[in-house]
Amino acid sequence: MTSTTTLRPAHLDLRWFAVALGLLAGAFLIGVVIGPAHLSVGGVVRSVLDRLPILRLDSGLTGRQEAILWEIRIPRVVLGGLVGATLAGSGAAYQGVFRNPLADPYLLGVAAGAGLGATLAIGFGWGGGWGPFAPLPLAAFVGGMAGVALTYLIGSSAGRSTLSLILAGVAVASFLTAIQTFVQQRRSETLREVYGWILGRLSTVGWNEVLLLIPYALVAAIVTIAGRGLLDILAVGDEEAASLGVAPDRVRAVLIVIATLGTAAAVAVSGLIGFVGIIVPHTVRLVAGSSYRTIVPLSLVLGAAFLIGADVLARTVVSPAELPIGVVTAFFGAPFFALVLRTARGTMS
Repeated sequence: MTSTTTLRPAHLDLRWFAVALGLLAGAFLIGVVIGPAHLSVGGVVRSVLDRLPILRLDSGLTGRQEAILWEIRIPRVVLGGLVGATLAGSGAAYQGVFRNPLADPYLLGVAAGAGLGATLAIGFGWGGGWGPFAPLPLAAFVGGMAGVALTYLIGSSAGRSTLSLILAGVAVASFLTAIQTFVQQRRSETLREVYGWILGRLSTVGWNEVLLLIPYALVAAIVTIAGRGLLDILAVGDEEAASLGVAPDRVRAVLIVIATLGTAAAVAVSGLIGFVGIIVPHTVRLVAGSSYRTIVPLSLVLGAAFLIGADVLARTVVSPAELPIGVVTAFFGAPFFALVLRTARGTMS
């Protein structure tokens, strides 16, 4: 039996949180300054401060630069922060629920379902709509949730154990991917667009995608933060958790549903960006301690900073072209995954 004394620290160390916020602020500033059109750091800072009700500052930016800043750069950076925070927070929740450092938000078929939904929307030319009513994000969201529902249905028939859910997720993902491949073959003229979405992107048309994701991201973050203490209790085992008055199955179900809801919404607006949910929570665990009271809030903040930084690389490495952001996260994530796999051999359940 694992002792609860091994879960350290018991409370969030504010020094780590301050460092995380500093990294997020730095990533935000770099994200809005760097781009094809030059924007000065001072001008960006003054423009942001000018939007506060208590300050009135002259940013020194031209009207065109102000439009680039507020209609292109800031929405993209905010979207990257929301997606990164949601994926990292969901990854922390999944790792706690399944007691496995290799668990990630795509474990139960949400990625395969979202990919199928997006492929159908692109392949059959479902155009039109606006924001949350646009067919592509709506189809990806519905597909992701349907994939998880199917996983739960199959996993429940085998006893609802964590192992049965994982195996059901593998089966469902394979099945949905097969359907997606069939649709792609039948609609080969859309392959480039489909793969562009699958590899992930943070291109925006303003604030629409941000407004679509905000409510899901907030709900997922709030519930996961509220349940971080319960994740610590689950870490000692179901019997011990039950003796402390915690219903393990109910806690798992709630956290999985909330984390999946947030992940599906993030995927709907950004495509399939992998490894964020593994890299960030596990890095926090290695550096700041193994308590989920620390892992969850730091993962949310550092997940946002990480994906903003990855997006900066995606749009500068081969400038003026852009790399799919999923390629950048995979470049860092694949070696990291191998390292985690090697170091976690004795801890996976």
